[in-house]
Amino acid sequence: MKIFQKWLLIIIALFIVNPIFSQIEIEAGDPPNNTNIPEFYRSKLSDIDSEINLIRRGEVETIATSPGGLPVYAFYYGEKEDFKSQANYNSAVAAQNPDYYAKKDNLTKPVVLFLGPVHGQEAEGIVGLINLIHIAETGKDYRGKDWPTLKNNMEKCRTIIIPCGNPDGRKRCPYDSFVGIPTKIMTKYGQGTRKDGTLWGWPGAKSVHPMKGDVGILGAYFNNDGINIMQDEYFSPMAKETSAILEITRSEAPDITVSLHSHENRPIILQPAYTAIFMKKRVHELALNLNERYKENGLIYWPENWFWTPKADDDEFPPITTFNLISALHHISGTMPFTFECSHGSVSENIPEPIVSYSDILDIQLILYDEMFRFVLKNR
Repeated sequence: MKIFQKWLLIIIALFIVNPIFSQIEIEAGDPPNNTNIPEFYRSKLSDIDSEINLIRRGEVETIATSPGGLPVYAFYYGEKEDFKSQANYNSAVAAQNPDYYAKKDNLTKPVVLFLGPVHGQEAEGIVGLINLIHIAETGKDYRGKDWPTLKNNMEKCRTIIIPCGNPDGRKRCPYDSFVGIPTKIMTKYGQGTRKDGTLWGWPGAKSVHPMKGDVGILGAYFNNDGINIMQDEYFSPMAKETSAILEITRSEAPDITVSLHSHENRPIILQPAYTAIFMKKRVHELALNLNERYKENGLIYWPENWFWTPKADDDEFPPITTFNLISALHHISGTMPFTFECSHGSVSENIPEPIVSYSDILDIQLILYDEMFRFVLKNR
């Protein structure tokens, strides 16, 4: 009995001394969490849990457990087909025929993978994906808006949805939305601080990995072990969440994959590094299509001809690109991968007023998904 009491006290002490296992409290002087968040804006881990209870058409499984003991879920829609795999992707490419990895034709369903935020403060992707799941189940988003084309195209595909790739980081983030919140506050709780209170910021938050040692606030960028899943060691993953994401990508052979992120600026698709030029051109085409959709729908968009044009080589040193999660997903499966940066709606000296509303954020997400399904069905 005494041994049990001793261990109980140790566990309690760990939770008291090490606050990373629970939500971080907003510090005095920082803006409070928004109180005007509409019901359709579902950005919490509890919202994912609630959605599981409503699933009738899809399937759900726990694919990993985070260092903080939280489940990482994957939702599946559409039957998984047998692609008659006889080799891993890179071996099949070396044999000059990717069919040896996954044999696909115009009769097999395209596979679409949605990876929700691996940076816990970038919860806009959770909002979009929960609403996408609701559309798959009911045809409507949580505003009651119909999305018939999106639902119809989704039914023509095999779809895998991971609503949150880093539940530890999302749980620790004390904000459920950054609409109208200063960007520096998002940076503080997203990328964390040193012990003296100074911000790690970008790209400083990537200069120490795992993020341990001089840490005041462990940012929501990281899981409870200080791992930034976007910059994990993919040949020997440090995080179970990373391993699970890689395994789903390997086994499902997705045709197209998005990793959902957010920033203070306009929504944009970022080019993947370390993929073939033909793949970069496909991503470029999708980015232009998406930007035009935002313009047509009265949403914030980038001026025409802004987008980066693929080039054959990077002649700069030191390198400014990184073999990150996006590159890893491509090289394990051949998927068309990209990062999508949504708008937080945060404010700064450069952006004194929110450039998006809550409803805008949801439309930005759902139009992206709609365009992805259209693209993959058109480009079989």
